[in-house]
Amino acid sequence: MKSRLAALLLLFCAHLAHAAAPTVLQRPIDLDTGRGVLHGSLLLPQQATPPPVVLIIAGSGPTDRDGNNPASGRIDNLKRLALLLAGEHIASVRYDKRGVAASQPASPDERDLSVEGYVADVVAWGQALRHDPRFGPLILVGHSEGALIASLAAEQAGASAVITLAGSGRPVAEVLREQLAQRLPPGQLDAGVALIDRLQAGQTSLDVPASLRQVFRPSVQPYLISLLRQDPAAAFARLKVPALIIQGRNDVQVDVADAERLKAAKPDAELVLIDGMNHMLRISPRDMHQQRDSYRNPELPLARELGERVVAFIHRVPAA
Repeated sequence: MKSRLAALLLLFCAHLAHAAAPTVLQRPIDLDTGRGVLHGSLLLPQQATPPPVVLIIAGSGPTDRDGNNPASGRIDNLKRLALLLAGEHIASVRYDKRGVAASQPASPDERDLSVEGYVADVVAWGQALRHDPRFGPLILVGHSEGALIASLAAEQAGASAVITLAGSGRPVAEVLREQLAQRLPPGQLDAGVALIDRLQAGQTSLDVPASLRQVFRPSVQPYLISLLRQDPAAAFARLKVPALIIQGRNDVQVDVADAERLKAAKPDAELVLIDGMNHMLRISPRDMHQQRDSYRNPELPLARELGERVVAFIHRVPAA
């Protein structure tokens, strides 16, 4: 009798869980910025009241709306984040950045890209979503370099909150010098540092050593010049809305000290350090060689605590 009762209880609980899961509308969504059309994906839970809407901002380079980059392949970490949010009654829009994937025609020449242009695009998306009656409060979620873009755009976009995922707290020039010092012999290092100095001064250069051409190729230098002007901690300090900082302790690209620097810049922000989580938002060993699968395998789940903390924070954001 007890076993039958337990089985019935499990079935009842399973039914309740299934009933609680929202029906989710999945649609393409486009935005004409006046400087080209940006293409994205909308996930919209169907419910009686407008759900919070998250604008997901991808990281550096040609990273698409799902978190995929030609250099690393398909990993779908941002797509997984959007699906997780949809299951928790949170809408989301993720989009291909200007010059990337389906939005490539909006800026076919990477010499035309800039941080300011990316910020303007987030502002345009944010204003469109805020004036759409289907949505409640707007939350900007930026991953890696996208965290900086979110901080810079939040006020003009009308965001009610900001979440940074693996966002740097240091100026990019400082990070680049550190990375070059770890990877280059002294002769090449001197050339790399001199190149960074020129870019910081707003000067492009055609004299790029072969070992540095992928990162400092002449066509990307205008974007780097705009990026080197930014101070992520200073931008984060200017936020007037609630903010959540999430950082993995096994991230080999962005350090815990970066998250702590953001926290120091905005003491009222929430700081969450997740044991075992790496830059791809997955649980992985600290060793970079052992992390390779998490950079290439789209089937790997996101860190469980990441989802829990993001969802809990968003549900505390007051309605606009």
